[in-house]
Amino acid sequence: MKPKEFSRRRFINTVSAGSVAAVVSGSVPAFGNISSFNNNAGKLAILGGTPVIPRKIGPEWPYVDEKMVDAIVKTTRSRIWCRIQSPNGTVPTFEKDFATMLGAKACVSTGSGTQALNTCVEALGIGPGDEVITSPYTDPGTLSSILSSHVLPVLADLDPESYMIDPADVERRITGNTKAIMPVQMGGQPADMDRLLAIAKKHNLKVIEDSCQAHLAVYKGKKVGTIGDLGCFSFQASKTIACGEGGAIVGNDDELMDHCYTVMNHGTNRKGLTVRPGPKYRMNEFEAAILLGQMEGAGERFDIRNRNANYLNSKLKGFPGVVPQKLYEGTESGSFYLYMMSYKKEHFNNAPRSKFLKALAAEGISLDTYLSNGLHREPWVDHILNLKSYQKMYSPARLKQYRDEMNCPVCDSTCDEMVMIWASGPLLGTLEDMDAIINAIMKVYGNRDKLNSI
Repeated sequence: MKPKEFSRRRFINTVSAGSVAAVVSGSVPAFGNISSFNNNAGKLAILGGTPVIPRKIGPEWPYVDEKMVDAIVKTTRSRIWCRIQSPNGTVPTFEKDFATMLGAKACVSTGSGTQALNTCVEALGIGPGDEVITSPYTDPGTLSSILSSHVLPVLADLDPESYMIDPADVERRITGNTKAIMPVQMGGQPADMDRLLAIAKKHNLKVIEDSCQAHLAVYKGKKVGTIGDLGCFSFQASKTIACGEGGAIVGNDDELMDHCYTVMNHGTNRKGLTVRPGPKYRMNEFEAAILLGQMEGAGERFDIRNRNANYLNSKLKGFPGVVPQKLYEGTESGSFYLYMMSYKKEHFNNAPRSKFLKALAAEGISLDTYLSNGLHREPWVDHILNLKSYQKMYSPARLKQYRDEMNCPVCDSTCDEMVMIWASGPLLGTLEDMDAIINAIMKVYGNRDKLNSI
């Protein structure tokens, strides 16, 4: 056996007895009633064998129950559909409840997570000529929130194991125009907040947490989003707390949160005075009604995802073929919006990731690659460098340096290796479901010599 291969002993310690049997004898992993599988069960499903997972894992998503439906009906009949119609409507009620849930002093809701992030950029007075450091491995909304304020988004490379910005690279990219760091809590897990906060303090920078995927995650006793100066969340349909679209900002500085409210409310403050330019980023009453309708069970679903993610982590521990996302020291719990892993093809007979995913899909578990490439490789870079506004705001030398330094090799390798579960629904399955996921992965591993032929 080659030294880099997973050892037989470690393999047996990792997977269930049924999985080992599948590798050794060609039978399907033991799951439920083994007699229900035919003699071809050890063969890859894509080659004619029986799939490991015959049904969908976890509930349909987004989550819906009758309480949420009743909340929408009640809001419809109330004719209070906009937050400015009532100080006691669903939006201000949700803001109070969400702030309490996170242990924050205040919350300002918005129409999306992107809007929440941009509101923070504006409220902090960050504008043309300034720079904000963030991650290239994120939804384009993170980038848009910075560009919308005509600010230069500086992309720092990743920690290869956590898929989040590397604090050391963040510090290397700080210039005299840097005003803030916007760490992305990728997959719903806390970033390396202690190191990032120390860097921010050293260079007098603000920290805007992009916690759009990280509802209820806890880092060193604090809910993610309440650790930096401001924290932002998304309630887009796939999120673990969802209303279709929608976003929120949380914070503990009353004056700063009032600025966020004013920006969100087209520049009009709580006294009704228009005091500054601002977009109209209001959350509507229907979105808040759906959110309020699911708040009661959000904590329980959060706990189930953590239980199942920890279980998967324990089963995959030591297996070099598929390596779960690293959690930083101090992470007490994660949102697990995504369950993220790195696929190491050298342990699968050098089969391309696409063939691994194809074989797994046939076994009944669909994994995704998330982003095909980092944002540093998207066309927006050339677009803004050719804009007259950016050419006026930034010197030719700075723009040339910006282009020359637009490289993130760790992000590139992350994009090449990523396999992940959209976990909002699937990670709400049973422990038996989690065993099925592991068994499917191990069945493909056991047949790795056949992957290049599919």
